[in-house]
Order: sequence, then C-alpha cells, then structure tokens
Amino acid sequence: MNVVFINTSDSSGGAAIACSRLQKALEKHLNINGVILTQEKKLENSSVISLTPTRWKKQMAWFRFVAERLLFLPYEKSREIRFLFNRGIVGIDISSHPLVQNADIIHLHWINFGFLSIHSLKKLLSLGKPIVWTLHDMWAFTGGCHHSGKCENYQLSCGNCKFLRNPSSNDISYKDWLLKKKTYTEFAAIGCSKWLTNRAKSSSLLANCYTASIPNPIDTATFCPVLKSQARRFLNLPDNKMLILFAAMRIDAVKKGFIYFERALQIFKEHNSETANEIEIIVFGSGNCEIFKQLPFPVHVLGHLSSETQISLAYNAASVFVIPSLEENLPNTIMESFACGTPVVGFDVGGISEMIEHKQNGYLSVYGSSESLAEGINWVLKNNLNGVLSKQARQKVINSYSEKVVAMQYKRLYQMLLKVS
Repeated sequence: MNVVFINTSDSSGGAAIACSRLQKALEKHLNINGVILTQEKKLENSSVISLTPTRWKKQMAWFRFVAERLLFLPYEKSREIRFLFNRGIVGIDISSHPLVQNADIIHLHWINFGFLSIHSLKKLLSLGKPIVWTLHDMWAFTGGCHHSGKCENYQLSCGNCKFLRNPSSNDISYKDWLLKKKTYTEFAAIGCSKWLTNRAKSSSLLANCYTASIPNPIDTATFCPVLKSQARRFLNLPDNKMLILFAAMRIDAVKKGFIYFERALQIFKEHNSETANEIEIIVFGSGNCEIFKQLPFPVHVLGHLSSETQISLAYNAASVFVIPSLEENLPNTIMESFACGTPVVGFDVGGISEMIEHKQNGYLSVYGSSESLAEGINWVLKNNLNGVLSKQARQKVINSYSEKVVAMQYKRLYQMLLKVS
C-alpha cells in the first residue's frame, strides 16, 4: 500500500512531528510504503520529499506565505491574531505530482501558510482517491480560524467572526466557509483527540465525511524512563532539587499560557516558603528568554532541543511537567512526558482532559486558574515520591499512544476506505 502524507513542514510544529511519527509507525509495524510530501524540509530524512528543493522554489513558497498574510491583513482585528486565522486562498496544485498520482491513500495533515489552498484541495478531491485528513486544529471545518474558543458559529456557516475587524453575517469567515462547502466531497476526517473529533462532527461542513478519533503515536523506546540522576548529569542540571519543566515550540506564544505558569509559581512559593530553596525550573523551546527573569526560582534554559534523545532526557530530568496552554488538541508534549514517566499538570481543556487522569498520572487544574495550577504542582511533587504517578503515566502511553496501537487503528481505517479485508 502506498500512502503519501502531506504537511507544510517536516519539523516545525506539533503536526509536523505527529505526521513524521505516524509515517514511521506505519512503515515499522505494517510495512506501509509512506512518503511525506512537504513544502519545507529541514531534517535529513529520506522519507521526506520537498516541493521546494531549489532556492527559487523556496522564495516562491515564501511569497505565497506573505501573500496569504497580506490577503488577511485588511480584515484582521489585531496583530495578536495574525496567525490564528488562515484564509486558504493561496497555495499550489500538487495533484499531478508522481507521489500523489501513485498513492493508494492521500493523507493530509496541516497544510496552511501558503502551501495548499482550498482550490488545491478541490484538485486533490477530484482525483477520486481515498483521502484521510488528520485534524490538528479546527481549520478544516471553520471559515478560517484554527481554534474557535467558545464560538460555535462554525457549526452552521460561520460569519460574525471574533477574529475580524468588522464582523458581520457576510464577512470573509462566512465567504471562505462557503467556498469550503462548495469544494468538499467525501473524505475521512480524523481528530487526534475525542474533543476535536466531537467538534468536527458538529460542523455541517463535514456532514458527508466519515469522522473518527485516532491519536498520534509515539515511539516508547525513544521516549522512555532513564535514571533521573543520569538525565540531569547529561544536561548539567542539579541532582538535589525538584525541577519543574515548562516547554513549548514557542515558549512566549500567548496561547501557551506562560503568564499563568509565572503566577502559579509565585503562589506556590508563597504557600511553600519552607521548601522554596528546593525548587528550580527547566525550560526548553524557542522564544524570548527575557520572560524567565520574572520567575521566582532559578531557571535553567535549555533552548531549542533538536534531537528526540535530548528532549527525552529533559522530561526525565524533570519532577513534573506543567502545560498551562489555553487551547490544545492532543499535545505531543504530554505524550512525551508521560512516556518518560514524568507526571503532568495542565488545564482542563481540549484533548488535555483526555490525557491527564486527575490524580492518577497528573493533575487537571481548573481552566485559567493559576491558583489551581499551583495546587496541582504542589500535589504532584508531594504524591509522586514513590513513583506511582510515573508508572501510571507511562502505562497510559503504552495502552493508548504506542506506535503499534495507533498503527492498527489506521490500518483498519485504510482497509475500510480501500474496501479490502
């Protein structure tokens, strides 16, 4: 079976990581011949084919990205939401590419930022091949936003969009929603989390689509427990402290909730002054490191970690991982932390609620409450001294997210779409 996976990048963002891990899992456990077709290739991976191998094509990709942003500029409410809404007007036609032509299954992931447009999707759908679209956010079934928050306009027809400067019933969210409505035929829409799948099912855009939930996979041999002292020694971290981890691709992105993390640490220190000297912070990811100067504990900034081995060691070094995100689908970070046996504290939102089992492998905090986040940090540090939370965190991943478990779910889906047994 030939499967072509399609994602904007091979390495930037959670969708790129999930796409790469799925391709690897299906190849390893099912002998599926999978190739990733991408606009941006940064890693040395023979399974990834770039559509921009030359300098000229890279420049054209950049122009498409800029054009997509410029088309939205007259409508955007503020700079803060610039990348939270994509119109999907600019893109390239890949329907005649040999990998697409030879594929038995076309498997879409995250396709924005001037890679594929709604017109590009129309070309792919017209091929008559089975198409699977793994949803990493809500864009596929909204008028342009990636996460609608409390807004439920997408269920009917969008319009009156909160991201726009002048929302109305006939604004661009409605017009672009209508364009998708005219474009879409049948395909399989797969949410990584049950939360996202339920939202997809409530959208009239996907009324004719098969919709189900299949999580992202993770290699439990790469992300696995090692001696905490060994991990800390490798990363030059203190061995006699309780280390609290914060990690994100963009650590200063508003939706990653750093301000809640900062406030939670202040509250934690106020309530635990007698043990404050035992606490230090680890951070990894890209972004403005100046924000860490405001934290009330010593901070170890690991920066951008490029290898999965380094990332695994960072999770292993931590006593607890805190993810104060305000919007999430099924975070790879929680999966990675659990696989390494590190409990997680996070807000009760999106797919996080499906991953963290309250007081079993971590702590689900009240959404938007730094006080509850501080309580969760304190609870985990006090209740994992015997390692029970760590063992249950690891077992959650083995049961639900290991490569073979996820690969078998996709095997059944592919067989259903190809009508084979």
